[in-house]
Amino acid sequence: MSGGRLLAVSDLHVRYAENRAVADGLRPGSDDDWLIVAGDVAEYFADVRATLALLRDRFYTVIWAPGNHELWTLRDDPVQLRGEARYRELVATCRELGVLTPEDAYPVWPGQDGPVTVAPLFTLYDYSFRAPGTANKEESLRRAYDAGVVCTDEMLLHPDPYPGRDAWCAARVAYTERRLAAIDPGRPTVLVNHFPLVREPTRILRHPEFAQWCGTTRTADWHLRFRAAAVVYGHLHIPRTTRYNGVRFEEVSLGYPREWRPRGVAFRPRVVLPAAPA
Repeated sequence: MSGGRLLAVSDLHVRYAENRAVADGLRPGSDDDWLIVAGDVAEYFADVRATLALLRDRFYTVIWAPGNHELWTLRDDPVQLRGEARYRELVATCRELGVLTPEDAYPVWPGQDGPVTVAPLFTLYDYSFRAPGTANKEESLRRAYDAGVVCTDEMLLHPDPYPGRDAWCAARVAYTERRLAAIDPGRPTVLVNHFPLVREPTRILRHPEFAQWCGTTRTADWHLRFRAAAVVYGHLHIPRTTRYNGVRFEEVSLGYPREWRPRGVAFRPRVVLPAAPA
């Protein structure tokens, strides 16, 4: 394998016909291209499966990290699994398709500048990105409800068998931290998570109360501790490139049609590696 690129997308939300057309149009530039899919493919189980199957047929390797929307349990979805059971069924489906997940061995991308471990993560959130001026989770949630800015997860993303999404987050962070610590310490990484690993990207949200559904302070130093050459995330629907502590962060989301239509440019997967010249 030579000459391939490590590409990334997220937040395809293919329930929208316009977004489905975008996903249908995704193509590699060469037979060696890999594609990262950083969550929020769709809400219905069958749509997630169909989209990932389509992409797996086209790209050399497809790597998926779950978003919050894949974990929703909608009343009319034939797959009524909730919480951890739903996630495990998604993982099983990905394995059947040949798509890599946060439960699989981390693949090594044989880059032009040397190998890089690509680590898809699933960490959720724990309400620690609190609303400004609030002291705890309860006060932060109350502020959001009072402002009418409440994530649909509160109704549709069930944490079973955990007592809450924050408890599920704590378990996922502990599990993921152990796995990342076992990566060859001489090898750089690309960390892939649906939610930003640091709080800074959420500072530009129109509604700051929404940040509490966007990540956890527990991952704030992972890009440094685990030698990230780049961090890939989505969720915010604000595609851009930023740097924190000198590390490149790529927000790779498509978003909803009302968000991407005004940009007036065709959506293309973000090139994560090889990195563009500074």
